[in-house]
Amino acid sequence: MKTADTANGQTINSLSSTADTRRQYWLSVMAKASADRVKALYDSLPEHPTWTTIRPAETGMVMVRGRVGGDGNRFNMGEMTMTRGAVRLANGVAGLGYVQGRSRRQAELTAVLDAMLQSPETNALISTRIIEPLAREQRDARDIRARKAAATKVEFFTMVRGEG
Repeated sequence: MKTADTANGQTINSLSSTADTRRQYWLSVMAKASADRVKALYDSLPEHPTWTTIRPAETGMVMVRGRVGGDGNRFNMGEMTMTRGAVRLANGVAGLGYVQGRSRRQAELTAVLDAMLQSPETNALISTRIIEPLAREQRDARDIRARKAAATKVEFFTMVRGEG
């Protein structure tokens, strides 16, 4: 179903979907980063916003699910510790932070950065100074792990024996 309202040739539904996807991406990048790295990059920003806490960072457990072969039936793998929090910047934009582990400070900073990324005034700065470096580091680490795994790959083959 198409929406009549458009902006720059895209439907409002597709704009919302794109914004949701972008937000999922930056939240994922920050959640996978180390608490120390997020804090160091945040501290390097020229200005820090003021915020109020909507939901103080709290730690709990979540069920991690997997799929057989990556696309088969779902199954419960086990529980994982997670910390979450929510803040509201002085400009009224709210941000959420969900991170693996028990780092309340990382969850709070992730929420602040999420709110800053939703603000048009600070989106470009946070994207280039925090999200892109973290994503690049994670991509490089993933490539190194893949190369190490590939180096240990063993290929098996069967030789046909002669009959007779």
